[in-house]
Amino acid sequence: MAGGLVAALGAGVGLWASGGDDSTPTASAAGQTSRSASGGERSAAAAPSASPRPSRTYPLSTAPRTIPAVRGFTAARGPGWRPAAGHRVVVTDPRLADEGRLIAGELGMSYAGQKGDSRSGDLRLTLGGGGGAESYTLTVRDGRVTVSGPSDAGVFYGTRTLKQEVRKGGTAPEGVVKDAPAKPQRAFSLDIARKYFSPGWIEDRIRELGDLKYNQFGLHFSDDQAFRIESDTHPEIVAAQHLTKAQVKQIVDLAASRHITVVPEIDSPGHLGAVLAAHPELQLRNVNGVARRGAIDISKDASAKLLDDLLGEYAGLFPGAQWHLGGDEYQALTVSNPAASFPQLAAAARQRYGSGAGVADLATGWLNDRADTIRAHDRTMRVWNDGFFRNSTVKPASDLVVAYWTGKEIGARVPAEYLSAGRKVLNYNDEYLYYVLGEPQTFVYPTGQRIYEQWTPRVLRGRTPVSSAYDAQILGGSFSVWCDLANSQTQDQVAAGIRMPLRATSQKLWDARTPALTWAQFRTLAGRLG
Repeated sequence: MAGGLVAALGAGVGLWASGGDDSTPTASAAGQTSRSASGGERSAAAAPSASPRPSRTYPLSTAPRTIPAVRGFTAARGPGWRPAAGHRVVVTDPRLADEGRLIAGELGMSYAGQKGDSRSGDLRLTLGGGGGAESYTLTVRDGRVTVSGPSDAGVFYGTRTLKQEVRKGGTAPEGVVKDAPAKPQRAFSLDIARKYFSPGWIEDRIRELGDLKYNQFGLHFSDDQAFRIESDTHPEIVAAQHLTKAQVKQIVDLAASRHITVVPEIDSPGHLGAVLAAHPELQLRNVNGVARRGAIDISKDASAKLLDDLLGEYAGLFPGAQWHLGGDEYQALTVSNPAASFPQLAAAARQRYGSGAGVADLATGWLNDRADTIRAHDRTMRVWNDGFFRNSTVKPASDLVVAYWTGKEIGARVPAEYLSAGRKVLNYNDEYLYYVLGEPQTFVYPTGQRIYEQWTPRVLRGRTPVSSAYDAQILGGSFSVWCDLANSQTQDQVAAGIRMPLRATSQKLWDARTPALTWAQFRTLAGRLG
């Protein structure tokens, strides 16, 4: 989604340079400016005229500075708008009541509900207009503001723009913002399995994500270190320090109020150490009886039943349309000869899929079976890229989205292999988007500057973008916190460390083109917006 330059803007106003794509919201010709010899801007409409001028005039407005930047603005002349205690928030549809109450409370205004009249100072929320579901139009005119969109999500994003415009006594500029995201999935993912994060900390991040127009929150709550959410079907696997289901419901409800889907992940068939600590009979062991850490024995029917119990249970707790099945780093497939090391897996593969089948086929079948379990709950599923095996006869289900995180794993394929096969992909690039506590192995804490200046959703692996021909298959991306060395930072240090990377990622998922603001200007803006 690219588009025309925004009207009446000098350099560095927080918008993107033109990319020439008709799909981007654009500025009207009425807002075009010329530059005088003295270096100031003047509107073509403001040229000297013999007609008398009004006693009071306003300069042509400039686009708001927000994070992420708005993608289209038509300038106008007028005083703009500021909230005041006597101003109302009104809605034209009861489905916008939640958005109306939220913004009214944030701006210190009164929520008046559904009203047909119009008063000076009103902020009106309304459904309607074309464009995608997350698009919106924000109009400031004659002392009033209207935010409209095809859905309540789009209207919500319009209120986030307005909230930033008027922060710390600012004025929403006269004119019209037309805005929409480039990517439909904009995520932050958190590993609470290796490190416990309090419900309050998680809720603070959700509020932060909502203001930055993220729409997914990934929750990785099961791994070798701990299983962190209360379970009714298998209470024996739950860590002493965990989230109750009531706390999770509160988190899910808060996220929904910000149009954020919580995406749960119970990783399997690897990374199940905490589950297996309570079920050692299901631990994968090699031909010599040596246990493989975190790996479940997928040749056993009881293993599948255990996982399906958990998937079915948590499908009721997480009602969103997205689910992460995991699938990475299964230890049976990191050895030179899986069939010789794990003869029970090889035998099970042959029994189920025929004499030529191998361990990779059994692992692929495992994921397909878990996908069947979750698909029954009407979810769209993603799997880590190293859970898709090149040489397996059994093929992964066609509706599985590739969560591409690394090219460093054994047998990892380049992103183009998935894309050329027609797969949809989500960008979790560990080069830019992985905040790994303690920086083990080769990980380095990502910086907002590197993301802002170098990364785009097409940079799926390392630093090299895939062809623009695949852009539509890349659904978006996720900035992720992984807690490999959990005690390396406190949760408050994590919040501070990810602050600018979150903002930079939001900017590039909303619009991947080269930013108009320099990194220094962007950082200053982030400081002002809080």
